Amino acid sequence: MDVDAYLDRIGADRSTSLRELHRAHLVAVPFENLGIHLGETISLHPEDLFDKIVRRRRGGFCYELNGAVAIVLEELGYAVARVGVRVHSGERFGPILDHLALLVTDHDGEQWLFDVGFGAHSTYPLKVSERGEQKDPGGVFVIAPTPEGDLLVSRDGQPEYQVEPRARDLGDFEPACWWQQTWPGSHFRKGTICTRLDGDGRITISGRKLVRTDQKGRTERALDGDAELLAAYRELFGVVLDRAVS
Repeated sequence: MDVDAYLDRIGADRSTSLRELHRAHLVAVPFENLGIHLGETISLHPEDLFDKIVRRRRGGFCYELNGAVAIVLEELGYAVARVGVRVHSGERFGPILDHLALLVTDHDGEQWLFDVGFGAHSTYPLKVSERGEQKDPGGVFVIAPTPEGDLLVSRDGQPEYQVEPRARDLGDFEPACWWQQTWPGSHFRKGTICTRLDGDGRITISGRKLVRTDQKGRTERALDGDAELLAAYRELFGVVLDRAVS
């Protein structure tokens, strides 16, 4: 992994703090599932992650984004644990390894939940040891231990996901990554999404709809025709595609 090239991709350098690395990544690299709908094979090999995110200036989903930045953080001297997450669907928690997040220990020995691969989540890392409310531009977060030894992460009073704090290899997530790409019931196959942080708001292309959210509220408009859709990907996300998908 060419760490300096990766940092340049997100507008950071080796002196950038862990807190600001998190925000910079969310601004520069979109959460997107376009590869699945383009028929691309998603690989978690470090060289392939670097090629997609840095050379081709694309984004990805959790296994790719957190998988790649974990390597960068380790090269910068942080201790990184790749951990499995059960995402709450609104009714129940999904299977373990449904999501990949990171537990990162900083140079002072403090551990943080670092997650740049969930789409809309916290703008900054969350302190794992804090049991009170953590106010963030993305919402009010609470991390609470469960009787089983996991960590329940809630946002604005609602369960977001549950972290199993056991460190895993990135390869452990490969079957789940394949499953998310191929299972007909996977929400990643039901429609395209491309989203990134924009100030304290968010800019998103969902299917053929452009959505902007900020402190003033939400606006949306249709993107008419392939040319307008491809131009929006290129101008708003730096994503250059040779054909439209939706």
